Amino acid sequence: MTTVLRAHAEDQYAEELEVLAKDDDRVRPPGWKLSPWAVTTYILGDGERITPKYIGPRRIVEVAVATLATDRALLLLGVPGTAKTWLSEHLAAAISGDSTLLVQGTAGTAEEAVRYGWNYARLLAEGPSREALTPSPVMRAMAEGRIARVEELTRMPSDVQDALITVLSEKTLPIPELNEEVQAARGFNLIATANDRDRGVNELSSALRRRFNTVVLPVPGTAEEEVDIVTRRVEQLGRSLELPGIPAGLEEIRRVVTVFRELRTGVTEDGRTKVKSPSGTLSTAEAISVITNGVALAAHFGDGVLRPADVAAGIVGAVIQDPVSDRVVWREYLETVVRERRDWRDFYRACRDEG
Repeated sequence: MTTVLRAHAEDQYAEELEVLAKDDDRVRPPGWKLSPWAVTTYILGDGERITPKYIGPRRIVEVAVATLATDRALLLLGVPGTAKTWLSEHLAAAISGDSTLLVQGTAGTAEEAVRYGWNYARLLAEGPSREALTPSPVMRAMAEGRIARVEELTRMPSDVQDALITVLSEKTLPIPELNEEVQAARGFNLIATANDRDRGVNELSSALRRRFNTVVLPVPGTAEEEVDIVTRRVEQLGRSLELPGIPAGLEEIRRVVTVFRELRTGVTEDGRTKVKSPSGTLSTAEAISVITNGVALAAHFGDGVLRPADVAAGIVGAVIQDPVSDRVVWREYLETVVRERRDWRDFYRACRDEG
């Protein structure tokens, strides 16, 4: 039996969803697998049987879940690495039991990805018919009363974005070729994500924006919170990738998180020294990637202990996106901040040797 590299949320956490459904005696909106209270518990965890999927303000999750219980669509907005995709997947899994009805927004996304397409062999042979029609994930979600997901909404061309207006306002998708329409079954809604830094790429029209309730996902508020997020996700990724059992060194995680936060905010954690920020985002997601790669290096090419040399290359690669300006920023940070920290000497040497 083939083991998938990354299971869908509803498969990976099927036991937790089953436990919640069994104990859930609260009111469920039409078409929902769980009540809003149970969905929120699934996302944030309960400290016992349910593991947290998102670490952040509870009120943000409550607002997101409450929005999906109404006729308003949900827009998750934030800088890269704030778990927009992760949260949208788990919301869809908990509400619909299916997180796979996904449209990935890119500059090349066509309107068919949002509405419907055609099997052209059947179309030419038989003419327009339901059998020749190829439904989009959004159309399927409408027909089945499930949650549809649209990733990177502002990456999609404006005319493709606006194909959603009728879907979100009238809850119907016309099929003029057949003189028919698909009406949304109860339980249908849509979650879109957008990147704060993509403003100006393909901004949402005012007509489309009015169809969404926008929830802004913040970056982790404290270093401890970010360390907790990175530690949990690295452990999860390590299990799914079947990396050798190496404990992710908490000291190295703290260092990576500290470096990223200081470069991101432009000031050291004690507030005494201002530093220049590089061009990259240095998000929590990138910190997770750096540590996961370090664990793989330590397991396969090291002594089984996560050390500064294992994370140094990943940090340098994440920071230096522009080989000219970012390298200057990184060198200055190394010499003025990292070098002065006595307990960071090994970390300083490893990063200096990498670049």
